[in-house]
Amino acid sequence: MSAETTGGTGDADITALPGTAGGGAAGAGTAGGAPPASVPDSPAAAAERKREQRGWYVYDWAVSVFSTSVVTVFLGPYLTAVARAAADASGYVHPLGIPVRAGSYFAYAVSLSVLVSVLVMPLAGAIADRTGRKKPMLALFAYTGAAATTGMFFLSGDRYLLGGFLLVMANASFSVAMVVYNAFLPQIAGPGERDAVSSKGWAFGYASGALVLLADLALYTGHASLGISEGMAVRICLASAGLWWGLFAIVPLRRLRDRPPAAGLPATTGAAGGGGPARTGSVGQSWRQLRDTLRDMRRHPLTLLFLVAYLLYNDGVQTVISQASVYGSEELGLDQTTLILAILLVQVLAVFGALGMGRLAARYGTKRTILGSLGAWTLTVAAGYFLPAGAPVWFFALAGAIGLVMGGSQALSRSLFSHLVPRGKEAEYFSAYEMSDRGTSWLGPLLFGVTYQLTGSYRDAIISLVLFFALGFLLLARLPVRRAVAAAGNPVPDRI
Repeated sequence: MSAETTGGTGDADITALPGTAGGGAAGAGTAGGAPPASVPDSPAAAAERKREQRGWYVYDWAVSVFSTSVVTVFLGPYLTAVARAAADASGYVHPLGIPVRAGSYFAYAVSLSVLVSVLVMPLAGAIADRTGRKKPMLALFAYTGAAATTGMFFLSGDRYLLGGFLLVMANASFSVAMVVYNAFLPQIAGPGERDAVSSKGWAFGYASGALVLLADLALYTGHASLGISEGMAVRICLASAGLWWGLFAIVPLRRLRDRPPAAGLPATTGAAGGGGPARTGSVGQSWRQLRDTLRDMRRHPLTLLFLVAYLLYNDGVQTVISQASVYGSEELGLDQTTLILAILLVQVLAVFGALGMGRLAARYGTKRTILGSLGAWTLTVAAGYFLPAGAPVWFFALAGAIGLVMGGSQALSRSLFSHLVPRGKEAEYFSAYEMSDRGTSWLGPLLFGVTYQLTGSYRDAIISLVLFFALGFLLLARLPVRRAVAAAGNPVPDRI
């Protein structure tokens, strides 16, 4: 069977089950009603689903290099140095005439990229759901992001505005592509296997990040012997992440397949539940689509409760990831080689952490496992405040702790949310979820940047992130997760 076939065979399409809340498909399933019954796979359908899952894993392999090498390791310190080269005597740059501390420029650029994402994600998600054409959407934004990342090769001297522009383009495209990528999960994995499939995807991503980061480390540390400058080595590492992203994105685009939209969904991208022509290029239409998505979520208040909890605690996770290298270089005085080794340690341990926490979820339940990881995150970030400057061993210890909990908490959050999404609205709901997924958080970097702007201390900035984990823990603890899955019209797994 060709992976390019649209629609495919009915028994291979997990989402082609009787209707659920928001889907409006034929059948008895509605919000609060009985969940759809599972349909046994034929051998051919099972083989096709496994083929799609393997292709889905490869996109994580492709795109995680951007998260690791670009956002987490190289771009923060490098763009900060470029901004400092362009700063005035007081240490400020002035994009669009706005005074910004050079040390806060990267954090603000990340936040701006998320604001751009917020404009695009809901509309892109609605188009993907209503047309059923997820693959073209994935291709468009994946290759836009890959091209912008490759263009970072030209970031040098005092071109901080170019760096900010490319960061916004790449990170916004990254987040929109991830909306579509995540929306495939409920379509390619049944309820009982989503924790495992999601965890394997994250493990593939972390393995890829570790492999490329190891090559980056060899290039960076050996740049003198190769006859190139340190800045040139960094620019090669940044650009190669874009080339890697674009190259391996070919595999999922060949193996994943589009499915017809759920019956009952409007074919346009107008207001949810409405009709009429859509102005797909309109900023106002983007805001209206976000409003309509959130309004629809009010029909599923337990799904909305989880989303708010996730947006809080994962904002903390993403800010730690994106700002760790800046904290290590600027506050702790660690060199770039030490930072690369620390992030490499995170990547390696995150592979085992993602797979290990997937097994813990199978034994103790997804919700309990995520709550345990949030407790560990709180202790880890608090410990980061007390790290002594110029002591790499303690930074490595902190990196090890982060690696063990990072992959699992993210993978299990994604699979748990997939159970709470009404059928036929996967991309639309994941557009809201993606507002705080990998590299796309905005509240955390904003608080981090403002705290540093006001205090001049990265230690104060890092300790402020504890608030996100604590609030997220409290909200998630209140969620009756089995009732939430049933209220979304989905089958409830034996253990969740």
